[in-house]
Amino acid sequence: ACHGVANKVVGPAYTEVAARYAGQADAETRLAAKVKAGGQGTWGAIPMPPHTQLKDDDIRRLVKWILSGAQAQ
Repeated sequence: ACHGVANKVVGPAYTEVAARYAGQADAETRLAAKVKAGGQGTWGAIPMPPHTQLKDDDIRRLVKWILSGAQAQ
C-alpha cells in the first residue's frame, strides 16, 4: 500500500529505489536493514515503519526483487 512498482504512492516507486541503488555493492544489505528497521529522511519526511515481523530470508528476497527492477514473475 505504500509503494507502487512504477509509481510513487506514499513512498517511492520500486523502480526509483532500484535506480538510486544501482551499482552499489552494499545495496542489498543496506536496503534489507532499512526494511527491517524502518527509517525516515532518505525519501522525504514520511517515515517507513519497521517490518520486524518479516523473516530475514523474505526481506532479502523482496530486496533482490526490488533491485532487479520489480518485474512481475
